[in-house]
Amino acid sequence: MTITELMINEQIRDKEIRLIDENGEQLGIVSSREAQKIADERKLDLVKIAPTAKPPVCRIMDYGKYKFDQAKKEKEARKKQKTVDVKELRLSPSIDTHDVQVKVKKANEFLKDGDKVKISIRFRGREIGHSKVGMQIMEDFAKATEEFGTVDKQPKMEGKSLVMFLAPKN
Repeated sequence: MTITELMINEQIRDKEIRLIDENGEQLGIVSSREAQKIADERKLDLVKIAPTAKPPVCRIMDYGKYKFDQAKKEKEARKKQKTVDVKELRLSPSIDTHDVQVKVKKANEFLKDGDKVKISIRFRGREIGHSKVGMQIMEDFAKATEEFGTVDKQPKMEGKSLVMFLAPKN
């Protein structure tokens, strides 16, 4: 439940509510007026935390502090999130073995970092007639990177390019 959905203080219009105090102890089922009075005496807010329950559950708490803590938790969660980038490596059908090894090494680095890798071979002019050569290069590339990654999408022709995706192993 997001912070904006919570009803506080006078917004709560239910006749009876289940009340929980600031320490987490249940005070039982009371009228919302009485609960509001208790919250005012303690200089805290009455917050409806479970509106679908029968009767609705309300808690006495410092709503400003609660909102601040929730925002802080959301910010921390965003910090810890890992975004998966897609790194692209371009090859050609006439690539030399050493050049392939250099690209494999780079792909392995990307896979270790947790990024996906897009391998593409661009066919120019008459090279398109030798798409089998490109498929062979892709198969060799997949074998060379199988220690750190798996083939996410098999090699496929897209226009004049042969494209394959590798995903990092868990």
